[in-house]
Amino acid sequence: MVTDGSIPHRNQGPGAEGAPVSSPSLRGRLLVATPLLSDGIFDRSVVLLLEHGDEGALGVVLNRPSEIEVVDALPEWSGAVVEPAVMFVGGPVALGGALCLGRATEASVPSWEPVVDHVGIVDLHLPAGEVLNRVDAIRLFSGHAGWAPGQLEDELEARAWLVVDARPGDVLSLEPQDLWRQVLRRQPGTAAWLANHPRDASLN
Repeated sequence: MVTDGSIPHRNQGPGAEGAPVSSPSLRGRLLVATPLLSDGIFDRSVVLLLEHGDEGALGVVLNRPSEIEVVDALPEWSGAVVEPAVMFVGGPVALGGALCLGRATEASVPSWEPVVDHVGIVDLHLPAGEVLNRVDAIRLFSGHAGWAPGQLEDELEARAWLVVDARPGDVLSLEPQDLWRQVLRRQPGTAAWLANHPRDASLN
């Protein structure tokens, strides 16, 4: 498996729901799929945005574990992987590459970029031994989700996604299959109702 720890240039700034391209970045926030996205990898998906700005957006799906064991794909990184210890399908783009998110235990970690509190992007180009003694938990993703300039904003305007705050535990959840419901249930107002939305709308 080819590893690519590089992340495109990002624009800094606090998030704002439904933001146009010129608005502050949504980096570090979650996109939670609404029932409008009912097909493929984005059905009931929870996406952590790693980049968002005038050049588009990039993120990883947090709740799509694969059947590929990390020890088989990237054995040198397997020692710090949290359960389930498999590669996650981060999105439909660049499935031959890999991204890593990890929880830092020290203030200074080589080539580590914070995204949500102490959880950030780990540079897979570095030797694993240089990083794993300073990161106590990681998750590895095959592929990522990507949006061209303005594309994500169009999807937000169409209400395909809810934009909500992320928690460090979302990224490294031990129960990723339940993450969509868990994130929705903690939201205020009508957003929490979506957690009970049936997969088959005809059953509602």
